Amino acid sequence: MLLPGTLRRWLPALGTAVPLIILPIAVLSLPLAAAKEMGLSERETASWILALYGLPGLLSLVLTIRYRQPLLLTGNFFVLIFIVSLGSSLSYPELIGASALAGACVVLLGALGLTRRLADWIPAPIVFGLLAGAVMSFVSDIFGFLGEAPVLIGGTVLAYFLSLRILGSRLPAILPALIAGLAIAALAGHLGGASTRPSSPVAVLTVPEFSVQAIATATPVLVIIITLQSNLPSMVFLQNEGYRPPERVVNNVSGMGTLLGSLLGPAAVSLSLPVTALVAGPDAGEHQYRQRAVYLASGAVVLVALLAGIAAEIPEIIPLPLLLTLAGLAAVGVLANALQEITRGPLLLGPLFAFAIALSDISLLGFGPFFWALAIGTGISFLLERDELQELRSPVPVAGGRSKSQGGATK
Repeated sequence: MLLPGTLRRWLPALGTAVPLIILPIAVLSLPLAAAKEMGLSERETASWILALYGLPGLLSLVLTIRYRQPLLLTGNFFVLIFIVSLGSSLSYPELIGASALAGACVVLLGALGLTRRLADWIPAPIVFGLLAGAVMSFVSDIFGFLGEAPVLIGGTVLAYFLSLRILGSRLPAILPALIAGLAIAALAGHLGGASTRPSSPVAVLTVPEFSVQAIATATPVLVIIITLQSNLPSMVFLQNEGYRPPERVVNNVSGMGTLLGSLLGPAAVSLSLPVTALVAGPDAGEHQYRQRAVYLASGAVVLVALLAGIAAEIPEIIPLPLLLTLAGLAAVGVLANALQEITRGPLLLGPLFAFAIALSDISLLGFGPFFWALAIGTGISFLLERDELQELRSPVPVAGGRSKSQGGATK
């Protein structure tokens, strides 16, 4: 039986894990729709879900237990969207070939140490600007859903604010919001029922095809998304929170996971900045216990993969606006922390432009807003804020006798 003190230390992890379980389920419709469009069999579809959910979850557990740091790998959502968009122009084996080759390239970049060199050039405030733009839409969408379902969403949000006001930090406010939302949905008759029996997916290996068209179209974009848009800013964030993530190991695991996982279905295994900000940020509890959120979230996502049939129906059981509203409420603390970081200086223009670009729908040369937020934001700071960059990199003393660059990584 858990002691009260132990239970209190687990509560932040539980509150952080809730949206990390909700979000993968909410986007499960994407691979299901793509599988239907490409004419995949039920076994191939289940195998793809296993690659997208089960493999990253297992790798996360291994890394987090080994290094005692919150290292949560995911089936990259942006890669998934990109792959789905190519489903009508490339065959399934071609997508698998392009994805597997991208994994090999990520391993090569990690072996050459290029990702770590890039991390030294990306100022932490730029990453926080990107992060703020990435999660802003989750928070702002709450009010769009409020207009669609005022009682359901209004009651959920009210429970969230009342928990903050009455319970404060003693209980993560997302938990009362979840309970209230489910109760309101049940009373209104908005909860559906599952019709599919729980089923375990069977791994189906697909022989990849390496066509010039698929490699030229997809592989470079996947490598950029995995390394520069996902792993790199996530590791900068972890460093800024006082962790020492094993960069080369993470990149190797990410690359090999993508390479091998793609044989089950086109996927990309990587860190994710918004997700990393949840499990490694202050909302996840005391610094030494934050990895517990990874245990809960990874375990649940592995369960989603093992019960692919029933998991696919959860967006039909629980109203999608409620799921996304809970995700938005969970991102409030992340957004507040990121905005504080980008406005306290010494950098200002670079982080603000990174924030604005991450909010946009820019798509240039095949790369999306997160990549351009990093590239343009960093470029602006190097061009217009050289003195501020020097000040940022000047070490300042921190507790324990270590030194830490302002807004940067622990050295």
